[in-house]
Amino acid sequence: MILGLTINELCFLQNGPYSLVIEAGGCIGLTGMSGVGKTQFLRAVADIIPHSGRFVLDGVNCGEMSACEWRRRVSLFPAESRWWYDLVGDHFPQDYGARLRGDWLAELGFTDDVMGWRVSRLSTGEKQRLAFMRSMINQPSVLLLDEPTSALDKHYSMKLEKIILDLRQQHHVGVVWISHDQEQLQRVGDRIYRFEKQGLQGLD
Repeated sequence: MILGLTINELCFLQNGPYSLVIEAGGCIGLTGMSGVGKTQFLRAVADIIPHSGRFVLDGVNCGEMSACEWRRRVSLFPAESRWWYDLVGDHFPQDYGARLRGDWLAELGFTDDVMGWRVSRLSTGEKQRLAFMRSMINQPSVLLLDEPTSALDKHYSMKLEKIILDLRQQHHVGVVWISHDQEQLQRVGDRIYRFEKQGLQGLD
């Protein structure tokens, strides 16, 4: 049994087919032209948009899980986060600290009182850092990252890269990382591909 996520012959929105293995603890970097379909690729893998093909996670077919369970284990972190309530803390369960795999609040530049902040006072970068924490509450097996540091300065970009590396090394989380930053992909990726409409072109 292969541990990690196997994608076989994925097609969506006139794109594909794509086949890829994201090994447990591994990181696949994806780059490519804007509008080519990278974000929709992640949405298809998260089973959010219509697609064909087959996904297998740790030996279990996607069709054998509920949509909710699949999205809990294969977590999409979008480039732009969404916020529904006035207060930050209303987007987190009360036991969020126990469910995270590290002291990320402090590492990402916050103290506990951030949970009482109004979302309207957050900067774009603060939203991105908090949204990453929120996406990790369910302790996913695979992270689908769409430009996860696009709103962050170098300091917090490096902090987030380190947190994700720790997740990979200590908890064997697999990662698909989309970025236009080639230097970043060289730092974080085990393999890097150029994303094209009809498939993936290896850049290693």
